[in-house]
Amino acid sequence: MNNPNDFTVRTMSTAEVELSVEWAASEGWNPGLHDAPCFRSADPDGFFIGEWQGEPIACISAVAYDEHFGFIGLYIVKPAFRGKGFGIRIWQHGMDYLQNRNVGLDGVLAQQANYRKSGFALAHRNIRFQGVAQGAEYSNLSNASDLPFEQLVDYDRQCFPAARARFLAAWIGQPDAVALAAVRAGRVAGYGVLRRCRTGCKIGPLFADSEGIASDLFDGLAARMPGEVIVLDVPETNPAAVALAERHGMTSVFETARMYTREPPTLALERVFGVTSFELG
Repeated sequence: MNNPNDFTVRTMSTAEVELSVEWAASEGWNPGLHDAPCFRSADPDGFFIGEWQGEPIACISAVAYDEHFGFIGLYIVKPAFRGKGFGIRIWQHGMDYLQNRNVGLDGVLAQQANYRKSGFALAHRNIRFQGVAQGAEYSNLSNASDLPFEQLVDYDRQCFPAARARFLAAWIGQPDAVALAAVRAGRVAGYGVLRRCRTGCKIGPLFADSEGIASDLFDGLAARMPGEVIVLDVPETNPAAVALAERHGMTSVFETARMYTREPPTLALERVFGVTSFELG
């Protein structure tokens, strides 16, 4: 490799977060139309660009949700620069930023061995299901933005390893998206977000107290974009979530390995019917 000092890593600008999402689209990850500003809202300092002689060639996100939990994603090296050691250098920069937090990631199954070398251990698989949106409107669902925001944050925290109010506000309020919630006996019993992507749309998160509520939310969201290709990323640890996807005629197209550097966080995984995103957890 040439002079290693010609490779530098620094925090991304707002425009460079957009660039990293463009690279993700080139990799076939099919990001949402407004992922970049939503992702950045989670931790503006947790996105890094690697430059070789002034040219951006690598990126990574290392989102610190709080002092205890972080998540690695958007780990990309441009194809022409792979195999030259740039990837491990920007990776180490991201991991150093997260310091001693418990760090999660969703990695392709083939890379598990490499992630294990960095101290990650497998928690479970996430299965990507894909189908065609065919839903029904439900009168017992509310727009998530109409609920007291604190209630939504509290419910989300039961299904995610950290409170993420800034991200959640951006996520449910983004353009080209629908966010619905189920309220039962005066309390939030589930919510879901459907966002338009480069191709079709994705549901995530989909959190619910029961399979019935999750199914109502899925149908209510799908009804907003009928006939579109729809994606749902399901943790295999929740058999009811797998059954919901299959019952809606979806088929498995991809898998990731959810891995952590420490013990998996204690979560209500039986309520997780769809993860938010493979990039931010």
